[in-house]
Amino acid sequence: MNYFISTGELSGDLHASYIVEKLKTLDRNANIYAIGGKNLKSQNVNIVRDIDSLAIMGFGEVIKNIGFLKKVLDETVDFILKNQIDRVVLVDYGGFNLKLLEELKYYKPSLKISYYIPPKVWIWGKKRVHKIAKADEILVIFPWEVEFYEGNNYKALYFGNPFMEKYEKVTQKGESILLLPGSRRQEIQSLIPVMLQVVEERPEEKFILKLAKEEDKKLINKDLSKYSNLIIESEKSLKDLGSLCKYALAASGTVILELALLGIPGIVLYKTSIINEVIVKLFINLTYVSLPNLTLDKEVYKELLQRECNKERILEEMENLEKNYEKIEKSVDEIRSRLNGKNITESYAKIIIKGDNNELV
Repeated sequence: MNYFISTGELSGDLHASYIVEKLKTLDRNANIYAIGGKNLKSQNVNIVRDIDSLAIMGFGEVIKNIGFLKKVLDETVDFILKNQIDRVVLVDYGGFNLKLLEELKYYKPSLKISYYIPPKVWIWGKKRVHKIAKADEILVIFPWEVEFYEGNNYKALYFGNPFMEKYEKVTQKGESILLLPGSRRQEIQSLIPVMLQVVEERPEEKFILKLAKEEDKKLINKDLSKYSNLIIESEKSLKDLGSLCKYALAASGTVILELALLGIPGIVLYKTSIINEVIVKLFINLTYVSLPNLTLDKEVYKELLQRECNKERILEEMENLEKNYEKIEKSVDEIRSRLNGKNITESYAKIIIKGDNNELV
C-alpha cells in the first residue's frame, strides 16, 4: 500500500519513525511518503517536505507565515490525490494537520485517514474534537484521552505510550546537569540566555547543553567557549546523555516525558511572547503543562513558566530538587508504570493498516 505521513515537528517525526518501523514489518509492500525530518529519513521514507521549514511556534509566528502554510497545504493535498495514496497518517501538529484532514475528506471522502497523537483538545476545549473525529481512527497515547473522547461520544484507541518501548530507565546516573532548550528557533532563543546565566552562577557544576542539531549553534548570540563548565552536544541522543546527568533543565514539551521514562528528574522551563501569554491564559485552563505532571496529576517536574522562568527561581528550584532528590525519583518511577502496555507500537500500526470503526460509542 501507499502511505502518506504528515508531521510538523521533531517529536512527531520521532513518533512517526517508530510507526514506520512496524509498518514495514507488517506490510512488506509499504511505499511511504512523508512530511518529516531526520527520524523518518533514517527509516528511508520518501520525504516530500522537510519539517525544518514548518518549525513555527506561537500565534504571532503562525499569522506571519499563514500564506506559506496555505501553499504547503495545497501542495500536500495535491500530492496525496495525484499519487494514489491508500492510507494517510496525521501526527500531532494540529494547526496544519486538522486543515489537511478537512481538505482531504472534502476532495476524497473514501480516503482512509488515521490521526495518531491528535492535538491536545483537552487543553484547548471541545470545539476541535468534531474536526478530529473526521478521521477514520483516533489513536491516542495517554490513558486520560480515551475518557475525554468517550465523554464527547467519540471512540479513541489507546494501547500504551510508544516511548515505553524505546526508553529504559537509566540505572546509573552521572553528576552533570543536562540543558535541553528545545528544537524550535523561538524556544532556543528564549531559553538559552537564562540557561547560560545559571551555568555562570554555578561554576562548581558541570553542564551539558544538548542541541537538536549542530546548526542550532547559529541561533545562540553568545560565545559558548567562555563557559569552562559547559559541554555542547548535538550528536548524542538523549538516551546516551541520560547516564551522564543527575537531572535536567528542559523546555516544555515531549522531552519532559522522555526524561521521565529515562527516570531523570528535572525542571520545566517555558517562555513565550507577551501576546502568546495573554492568548494562552484566555483559552487554557490547566493545572499543569507537562505530560508527566498531567499523568500523575501532581507536580513531579517543577514548572517555571513565563515570568517564573528566571535565573533566581531556577536556582531556587535546583536546590529544592537536590534536597528532595530521592522522593522526586520515586514519583518519576510512577509515571512509567502508568504508561505501560503490550506490543504498543505494533498495535497502532495494525490499526493504521487494517482500520477501525470510529463511530459513536
